[in-house]
Amino acid sequence: MNYSSKLLENAVNELARLPGIGRKTALRLALHLIRQDAQHVESFSQAILVMRNDIKRCKICHNISDNDICDICSNHKRDHAIACVVQDIRDVMAIENTGQYNGVYHVLGGIISPMDGIGPEDLAIDSLILKAAEGQIKEIIFALPTTIEGDTTNYYLSKRLAELPVLLSTIARGIAIGDDIEFADEITLGRSIVNRIPFISK
Repeated sequence: MNYSSKLLENAVNELARLPGIGRKTALRLALHLIRQDAQHVESFSQAILVMRNDIKRCKICHNISDNDICDICSNHKRDHAIACVVQDIRDVMAIENTGQYNGVYHVLGGIISPMDGIGPEDLAIDSLILKAAEGQIKEIIFALPTTIEGDTTNYYLSKRLAELPVLLSTIARGIAIGDDIEFADEITLGRSIVNRIPFISK
């Protein structure tokens, strides 16, 4: 693709690095930004920079947060004895949108996937085991993707937690096999949380 401006080409190259954005979409976005007034584009750029530089990970659950402790973990009205284990913040948002869950979360930051070079040591697993060992958690709900990688992660966690005094459950399989949590509709996801079942490792 030939560009009349090197500045435009550089912007397209950067936008095209975003997931799900091809070069044609990147060009369309760049041209849209050119048409906006400078103040709007500056505000957009500043929001991205501030997010990247100031975003934090909750020290308790590893969720993305503006503060050292996220709003969920700092909420005394939540049931801190129940922890829902999820892959990332998108799953937290999906479950919160159901309005059916009042516990807290533990964000792993991914799932075990040898094909992608992701092992247990790359995830926030040790802190979950520690919380369970210290008796902070009475029930752990596995709410990971219903994929081979998600099931592998569930199995690994269940083995690590087997000797600890904590109830293990998993969301009911109203979620289709192979689906990611974030794409489930709110009613199905809400029912899966409410009707969770004991987790039994095979």
